[in-house]
Amino acid sequence: MEPGKLPNDILNKIVFGKINTFRKEVIMRPGIGEDCAAIEFDKYACVMSTDPITAAGKNAGRLAVHISCNDIASSGVEPLGLMVTILCPVGTTETELEHLMDQVCETAGQLNVEIIGGHTEVTPAVNKIILSTTCVGKSLKDKIISSSGAKPGDSVILTKSAGLEGTAIIAGDFEEELAEVMNKNELQYAKSLINAISVVPEGVLAGRFGVTSMHDITEGGVLGAAWEIAEASSTGVTIKKDSIPVEPVTRHICDHFGINPLRLISSGCMIITCKDGEGLVRLLGENNIKASIIGTITQNKTGRLLISEKEGTSENIEAPGADELYKIIK
Repeated sequence: MEPGKLPNDILNKIVFGKINTFRKEVIMRPGIGEDCAAIEFDKYACVMSTDPITAAGKNAGRLAVHISCNDIASSGVEPLGLMVTILCPVGTTETELEHLMDQVCETAGQLNVEIIGGHTEVTPAVNKIILSTTCVGKSLKDKIISSSGAKPGDSVILTKSAGLEGTAIIAGDFEEELAEVMNKNELQYAKSLINAISVVPEGVLAGRFGVTSMHDITEGGVLGAAWEIAEASSTGVTIKKDSIPVEPVTRHICDHFGINPLRLISSGCMIITCKDGEGLVRLLGENNIKASIIGTITQNKTGRLLISEKEGTSENIEAPGADELYKIIK
């Protein structure tokens, strides 16, 4: 199998298809495009999500906190606790581990999230540090937003710009190579995007506003997330390529490595669907969060299109495969 998330057909067959025990207390279950699970406790629910960091180097601690907290926020819920598992290869120094934990604790503190447990060990089973985080949040059970609620006619909103996380990872891990094709200010700005990869503010705001679905954009990028929202909701989607914001530094980096920014890992960006797209964009803007309407949810379940008026093109949006980031890591 190729690096990255499992293809959806394999995920359904080998992972989801093997689950055979179901509890009535579980009110949100695994599915394509679904970021979280939720367990009912009377009128409240405990919302949970877990993710590993395997492809990042210098900013692994920061990313680990953000990606799990972002998943909770994609349910319209504020994250409150984080469990952290760290697997270190033999030979890892105390300094390396301390640096990682400094990142984890600093980032969690910025989000007002407590580290509530986890596990740390040194093992010959890994050849680099593997960091996995599980985040929990609490919500009234009838206020949880899923990825499967998009409705035909909804606007598709993107926060920030495509490829944020991938840009920051590549700029940090390939700094020497990029210094030959980018100036110092461009490279510094690209690396600074690591500070923009939380979607907790927009997730909580959108949840209060009233939206039909939300999805944190991770592996597979904007197009992968759009496909997953449509798949989870049994709808179609039309995305306007010309309306998708992409930072100039992201285009520069992607052009250099020959990768597609719309298929690049994009934590820090969220896809949101709702009836009043303009109202939500206005609310987010009032709270200093950039947002753009990039498409529409459609009735046709098999119609998932990327169109460009500038280029005069129309193409099918395919299910997400291995993220563009892995082309560089290879």
